[in-house]
Amino acid sequence: MDGARGEDRVILVHGWPGLASDHDAVRGALQPATVIVPDLRGFGAAFDGDLPLAEATADAHARRLLEALEALESDGAGGRTVIAGYDIGSRIAQAALRLDPSRFDGAVLTPGYPGIGDRAAAPALAPVFWYQHFHREPIAVELIDGNPDAVARYLDHLWSAWSGPAAPTAHPHREHLIEAYSRPGAFAASIQWYLANRGYAGDPPTIETPTLMLWPTDDPLFPIEWADRLSDHFTDIALRPVDGSGHFVPLEAPSAFVDAIRSLLAR
Repeated sequence: MDGARGEDRVILVHGWPGLASDHDAVRGALQPATVIVPDLRGFGAAFDGDLPLAEATADAHARRLLEALEALESDGAGGRTVIAGYDIGSRIAQAALRLDPSRFDGAVLTPGYPGIGDRAAAPALAPVFWYQHFHREPIAVELIDGNPDAVARYLDHLWSAWSGPAAPTAHPHREHLIEAYSRPGAFAASIQWYLANRGYAGDPPTIETPTLMLWPTDDPLFPIEWADRLSDHFTDIALRPVDGSGHFVPLEAPSAFVDAIRSLLAR
């Protein structure tokens, strides 16, 4: 877990397929806050061997994050604490907000959230959400894991399919990303997430922490119409569309992430 010193504290949680470097542009614009960028266990650079299914749940990732924060907070630093995440990082952040709401003063999230329900499983969306089903089958590991060329082709395809029209043609950290996910076992460990966290439906406790939901207008995975149930799952929620951004918000529109975090730190 990397950090930069300051009075306020911001936790930035990356997505899949991603690394802590997904937040480089966001982190650099938030100083003098203390910016903490966790390396999520089993993902890319943080791969250290097989990841048991029980350790791949959103709650398990959130508990590790909270334990690391508790250790860092032993210095008695003051200020406000905001957690921000995109993709699976958003779902891990939501788990942390439910497990220990008193620790956080604000949250910046992107979809998904439980209000999506079963809509992502609709047959009409199979051309978009096929990858989640693919990741749950052994053939995904057999075809991709430990094969740098296959990893490169697959991650390049996802960047092209999920990013917005103004995004770079290649992932900004492409070579680093491919190297991290190409190590034998690394891709397999990362997609344990999809076995341990199936779908979006559920009725978890409502999140009461002040939250800004950044919803990219050009994300093919999550149409903005699915924001219709935010108030059912958050008691203090504001929706901010991010015009022109695709799925990778901190990489495609880092200023939107920074502005949202700063507004919560200033509350």
